Amino acid sequence: MTVKKRLVSATSNEDEEVFEKRGKNSDSKKNEDTAVGTTVLNTKLRTIFKLFILGIVGPVILYTLYHLSSSLQKHFAKIEIKEVLIKDRKPIYWVYGRNPDSGYLKHVFAVLDRLGFERGTNESDWDLLWAHDYPFRSLYSSLNALAPHQKVNHVPGCGYITNKVDLSTSELARHLPAAFKIPEDKKALLKYVADNPAKSFVQKSNAHRGIQILNVSDIDLASEGSFVQEFIENPFLVDGFKFDIGVYTVVTSVDPLRVYVYKGDILFRFCPVKYYPFDPENIDKYVVGDDYLPIWDVPSLKNYYANLGFSMKDSFDSYVRAQGKDPQKVWDNVNDAIRDVILSKESLIKDVVKRFKNQHNFFEMMRFDFAIDDELNVFVMEANMSPNLSSAHYPPNQLLYEQVLFNLFGLVGIGQRVRKESLRIRNQKEEEMQVADKNLVVLPEVCAKCDDCFRVECQLCKPCFTDETRHILSTSYREHQNAMDFQRIFPPPITKTMVLKDYTLKNQLLVRWYQGKCELDPTWCG
Repeated sequence: MTVKKRLVSATSNEDEEVFEKRGKNSDSKKNEDTAVGTTVLNTKLRTIFKLFILGIVGPVILYTLYHLSSSLQKHFAKIEIKEVLIKDRKPIYWVYGRNPDSGYLKHVFAVLDRLGFERGTNESDWDLLWAHDYPFRSLYSSLNALAPHQKVNHVPGCGYITNKVDLSTSELARHLPAAFKIPEDKKALLKYVADNPAKSFVQKSNAHRGIQILNVSDIDLASEGSFVQEFIENPFLVDGFKFDIGVYTVVTSVDPLRVYVYKGDILFRFCPVKYYPFDPENIDKYVVGDDYLPIWDVPSLKNYYANLGFSMKDSFDSYVRAQGKDPQKVWDNVNDAIRDVILSKESLIKDVVKRFKNQHNFFEMMRFDFAIDDELNVFVMEANMSPNLSSAHYPPNQLLYEQVLFNLFGLVGIGQRVRKESLRIRNQKEEEMQVADKNLVVLPEVCAKCDDCFRVECQLCKPCFTDETRHILSTSYREHQNAMDFQRIFPPPITKTMVLKDYTLKNQLLVRWYQGKCELDPTWCG
């Protein structure tokens, strides 16, 4: 019995162990199933989360970054544009005249554009006024209060030169054909006609239209604003054609006086019909009109000008030399005539300029027209304010006009060597780089002994410089450096036998300065 009980007990114990093991295995399996389920659940959640991030949050982030980037890009673009606009600010010019956009100022606009200017209005902070019409009557209030850097292309009072009646009746017998203002000089005219019965006469007015040789009996001696002028009957001819010449002349200062002529070229205009056989009824034989014969259609000059590439002046000079004459006589006479005319009007113009607060804002370019006789003597016919600069009628003249303008703007300081947004002075160092006191001082032996600034010559010594003197000398120095194809005719070429007593005190002082520069550097003498 005991054995059986043990066996039963042993069996029972084994069964319990097996049961316990099975229970444990079952619990383990349940735990494993639970872990697997949790893992699967976690994987699904991760996948769903990733899809949520990629599908919704990601695009939102990318969209936000895109708009932020675009906003920043626009912001920096605006900053960059603003910087460019500030850096690219240009000097400004404006135009006064009738229908300025009709084409007759085309070359003025082109040259100023190439020099870095932009066009504005009278309301702009402008640097240059280019006036085709005389501006000082209608614009007096604004032109009487100019800033130092502003320039105007006319001189107040220039009409004393460019008015045809005033000019032609000036007492300059050497360079002007005899002329008589009508009706004031009627008696003097009749006496001159009686004393010179072989001479012919023309009647002219400021309009410069309807010119024709007339008998004195046919002249209207009561016509206001006209004049009667002696006709030059022995003109110098080229291939039988009479002609006139136009010389571009610039006044850069009135007090003291500085005058330049353009030597780069001369405008030649020929009558369209040959002079002989002469017929006073055919004005195309002796009056240069709008439809003149250009130099490239004159046989003896065409080869020089059109084929060999010489200027109008050089072509003419070659022809004159071929005739056994010296063309330099013409140009010396031209310079003398222009100088004498302007000096004769200097005091009248100066009185007008004095009405303006700043007398250094103005310059004037005129074209003096001359006739030439068969002895190469020259006679002033007129001086044109705002001369024609349009090549619409004669396209080959474009080069002449644009070179004249380019040289003009360089001479008067509008075409600057230093790139600036305005003609204003920026700083003293920049100004001294261009012209310093050492460039202005002259007469070292005189200045070494000067102890009194009231002595005339001592005023040209640095210790005696006034602001006005320094400005005059600085501007004169710059003009000399920037003259290019302009030649100074006043102050005149420096010679040892110069007589200064007939000049104003300011002119005498300036001439003395040029003499001092000439002594230091021969290039200043001429």
